[in-house]
Amino acid sequence: MEYNMTKYEKLFFDVDDTLIDFKAAEKVALPIVFNEFKMDFTEEVESFYKTLNRQLWTALEQGEITREQLLERRFRETMQHFGQKVDGREMDKQYRSLLVNTVVLIDGAEQVISQLSEKYELYIVTNGMIKTQHDRLKAANLTPYFKRIFVSEETNYQKPQIEFFNYVMSNVEDFKKSTSMIIGDSFSADIVGGFNAGIDTCWLNAHNQKVESTIQPTYIISKLHDLAEVLL
Repeated sequence: MEYNMTKYEKLFFDVDDTLIDFKAAEKVALPIVFNEFKMDFTEEVESFYKTLNRQLWTALEQGEITREQLLERRFRETMQHFGQKVDGREMDKQYRSLLVNTVVLIDGAEQVISQLSEKYELYIVTNGMIKTQHDRLKAANLTPYFKRIFVSEETNYQKPQIEFFNYVMSNVEDFKKSTSMIIGDSFSADIVGGFNAGIDTCWLNAHNQKVESTIQPTYIISKLHDLAEVLL
C-alpha cells in the first residue's frame, strides 16, 4: 500500500492499547482489587467481569447507559453474581488508582510520539475519566507531547458519538478535517467515530482482527512503529 500522509497537520491519538498497554495494567490491577474486597480472582470471576465490562462499554458508546452507571455497575454486579455485596463506586475507585500505578507503554510509544511531535500537532482523544487518563499519561511521561487532552468525561459524550468529535473539532484552533487524522486500536470507537466525523483514520490492528463493516480505515498498521515510518 502506498502512503501519502504529508498532508496532515494534526494527529489525534487514542490512549488505551494505542499508546498505553491497558491489558498489561489490567492484568496487575484486577487481582489486587478483587483480593482487597475479599474475592479470589479465579478464571470464572475474570471471565464474568470482562464480559460484563465489555457489554457495559458497548452500551456506553451507544449512549444506552451513563458513565456513572458503568463505573458503579461493573464491579457491583460482578461481586453480586458471586454472592457478595460491595459499594461498586468505591471498588471502581480503588481499581482506577491501581491502573495509574501500573503504566506500561505500548512498544515504541514514547519514541514515536516524540518524533511525531516535532512535525505535527498532537492531541489525545480518549474515553474514560479525566483524572485517571491525565494521571496515566503523566506517569507515562507522554503529557508534554500533546497540545490538549480530550477525555470523554469532559465532553459528556463517548467515542464514537459524533458529539464527542464535534466537541473536539470546535475546541482545536484552526481545525481542518482534511488535514487531521485519528489513530487508535478500537474499530468501533476510533475508526467508526473518525469516519462519521469526516476525518481520516489509522487503525492500529496489532492482533489482525477481522471486522465486517462497510466502513474502511484510511490506513491500517500492525504496530505503532509503522506510523513513524509512514509519517516521517
